Amino acid sequence: MNPGFPGIPDLNIPDTLPEHIKLALDMSDLVQLAEEYEAMEASIAASEAGPSQPRKKRREINREREKGDVGLFRDYFAENPVYHEGLFRRRYRMTRRLYNRIAADITTEGMSVNWRYFTQRRDAAGRLGLSTNPKITCALRQLAYGASTDQCDEYIRIGESTAIKCLHNFCRSIVEIYRDKYLRRPTQEDVDRLTAFHEEKHGFPGMLGSIDCMHWGWRNCPTAWKGHYTLGDHGYPTIMLEAVASQDLWIWHALFGVAGSNNDINVINQSPLFNEILQGQAPRCDFHVNGNVYRKGYYLVDGIYPAWSTLVKSFTYPPENNLKMRYFKRRQESARKDVERAFGVLQSRWGIIRGPSRSMDLPNIGDIMLACIILHNMIVEDEGRDVLNWTPEDGTPPPPPYNHGAPQAFVHNLERFIDLRARDY
Repeated sequence: MNPGFPGIPDLNIPDTLPEHIKLALDMSDLVQLAEEYEAMEASIAASEAGPSQPRKKRREINREREKGDVGLFRDYFAENPVYHEGLFRRRYRMTRRLYNRIAADITTEGMSVNWRYFTQRRDAAGRLGLSTNPKITCALRQLAYGASTDQCDEYIRIGESTAIKCLHNFCRSIVEIYRDKYLRRPTQEDVDRLTAFHEEKHGFPGMLGSIDCMHWGWRNCPTAWKGHYTLGDHGYPTIMLEAVASQDLWIWHALFGVAGSNNDINVINQSPLFNEILQGQAPRCDFHVNGNVYRKGYYLVDGIYPAWSTLVKSFTYPPENNLKMRYFKRRQESARKDVERAFGVLQSRWGIIRGPSRSMDLPNIGDIMLACIILHNMIVEDEGRDVLNWTPEDGTPPPPPYNHGAPQAFVHNLERFIDLRARDY
């Protein structure tokens, strides 16, 4: 019998229960309280005794990464490799000379915050870790072919999580080390070469390049964001890239991360492309057309863009009897294909941006896109086809003075803003 409740069976009521609570409880409450108390004691005893089933251990796979490292070195990096320079260029998308330069920079202390990740070190057990070549090769195979981590595991013998880390750390290092040089704004020398080069190739004096946008699909876009990143004619989430390319396929400007539901007009309105002009710090770009002097360069665009003085569009429906307008339309549309060619080469060279992105993290997706653009420009320079290696003919007039210095009053910025968006060419 329960000593605190005469006539009631022993229900294992705790002795610490206050008397006023005991008196207020009836028989059903006492039974429920006793059952809950016993269940709590059983739960505490079970937790102290440990789990009923042994915890599953992570399956360890001895990939013999040392053999994979030796095989990779013998195939591509030995003095007499199995695969010649042409196959190296096709599979790595770059020459061995450029690859060695990137590998040296990416492992140099102070060049990148991730330099230590790509150096070979020993783990806590004293076992020698992966060397530089397998990690960079793993990242480049994912960029070049859009390869899954399983494919990297089979040949390079790198696990899935390590392969993902290799990709993100490599892209982040490329952006950090080379962005200031290979994704820079054109300097005065660059502008002079670009305008002279485009005038010779296309017949457009003052042309700085062509501008357009492309969409990159986002497979793992969060459900809450799908409406914001989906455009009607695509039907799936995308992220937009605005780029400016010259005739040599060098990409001079890249704005990535705009939601796919926007169009080209929305992107150009939030683009920093013309910030230097508004601040009065842009290089001078003077040219003459039909006896008129123009002080700003321009970009070739398609019909959706606004009619600004810095954006030159084609005539949509030129009259049949106006041969000049029809000729201009044909030459403008031909020259504007430079940026379309750049997008095509970029997607052909880096298969990861040809298919939808598998990442869920926007900063990682941005690093991948910018790394592909920077590597693309590095390859263009390494192959010697960039404008910087082009020399104008003798007799070219010296470049005009550099227009340096920010305006002292807001009225100058406002005047430049109005002049930038003027409709008179």
